[in-house]
Amino acid sequence: MKTDTELRVEGMNLLLKNMDIVDAERFFSLIQGEKFDYTKWRKNLWENSSVKEISKLAMQNLKK
Repeated sequence: MKTDTELRVEGMNLLLKNMDIVDAERFFSLIQGEKFDYTKWRKNLWENSSVKEISKLAMQNLKK
């Protein structure tokens, strides 16, 4: 049996294969019944990433 964390990670990975990260996070919040503060989430989204890392992710997204 998978742990709750393993199940959440697997579920998010499946969502991300078919949705962008914003829609996946919104969906996850909706099914949890929690309020999703998009502005707060976006404010902290890239705070621990360098410009180079963000650029790399953007380029990977373009290839999809």
